[in-house]
Amino acid sequence: MRYFVREDSIVRKIWGDADVILLIFAGGAAEFALNRAVDWLFYTGKLPADPIGRLFSTVKYAQEIVFMPNERAVAAINRMRTIHGGVEKSRGYQIPDWAYRDVLYMLIDYSERAFQLLHRPLTNPEREELYDTFRRVGEGMGVPKIPQNYADWQIDRQLHLDRDLAHSPFTDKLFERYREELGNWRYGLLLQAQSLLVPKPVQERLSLPDRPVLASMLWLYKVLERLQLRSLTQRILLPPAYLKQVRELDREPV
Repeated sequence: MRYFVREDSIVRKIWGDADVILLIFAGGAAEFALNRAVDWLFYTGKLPADPIGRLFSTVKYAQEIVFMPNERAVAAINRMRTIHGGVEKSRGYQIPDWAYRDVLYMLIDYSERAFQLLHRPLTNPEREELYDTFRRVGEGMGVPKIPQNYADWQIDRQLHLDRDLAHSPFTDKLFERYREELGNWRYGLLLQAQSLLVPKPVQERLSLPDRPVLASMLWLYKVLERLQLRSLTQRILLPPAYLKQVRELDREPV
């Protein structure tokens, strides 16, 4: 059977690990709050209304692409394209091409950063494989001007970071929603995780901790993982209402 992503791919290891996925979206939540196109989120209202629920719906699409046969993966990409087209039609103008690339670039960048933070750096072939997967997703959605390789993407990623970020009232509204959903102490953990993940241009525009305590505790996570006590870590750190959904993000390695 043909798959959109090879069964032994590093992309499956990244997107089959619940803890890595949560970090990917922690980083993305910080950066997208600064994006100059963030007003689109407030037009639909879905993410501000239910930021955690929106995470799970997005992961559902991502995992369908990563783990399903090619035909179903392409169908999922086409559904995403149709959904965005419907939003554009409703609002009366198009989401900018650069905004589509920004979101795609976030998923690439934070996939690598999150996996490195919890496990190890990617090898060069793994970086190329990760990039190639999301390049094909972007091309399937009709996003133009996507670089053809990882090295060229790094250059364009930096250009997007320098050009497309701005702290706005939308930024503050989104972070307030994160606090309301998570509660104060879990919100504090989110900020620390974001501080460990985000690139410098994002860090500079947000009031993230300069020296997050979380950095000195990563060794404990790795010990608990080796002892097969990840479920205990998740129970402590995650809102109980979402614990079952988070655990369902884990996929068995091939």
